[in-house]
Amino acid sequence: MVAYDDAHFVPPAPVATVTLRHLETGLAIAGVPMVIDSGADVSLIPNMFAQQIGASAKLDVGYEVMGFDGTKSTAQAVDLDLVFLRRTFKGRFLLIDHPCGMLGRDVLNHVAIVLDGPGLVWSEHARPM
Repeated sequence: MVAYDDAHFVPPAPVATVTLRHLETGLAIAGVPMVIDSGADVSLIPNMFAQQIGASAKLDVGYEVMGFDGTKSTAQAVDLDLVFLRRTFKGRFLLIDHPCGMLGRDVLNHVAIVLDGPGLVWSEHARPM
């Protein structure tokens, strides 16, 4: 079980760490913090970590995103591997200028996790075969 992050979020939030890997060079960075957000359509990657492994934004493509408050903005994207719960998700992810990213349904719909709000922990759910 992984404890919710109560040092950076009020109220505490379920935060996972992932590994990001450059598709061409294989350069990787582990321990990237990501809020588990089942309300997000797509995963958002902290730009500072993408830059550390040399993954460049696709400058010719921008994606319109809308925040929970209805504000719209344009996000750049990056192609990379995201490793979460021993699974590799290869694809295009949107970049944000924040030290913590978000795991959205593009990733979460492929894993089974349990959010224990009262216990302030989350865990991978062992599904019967």
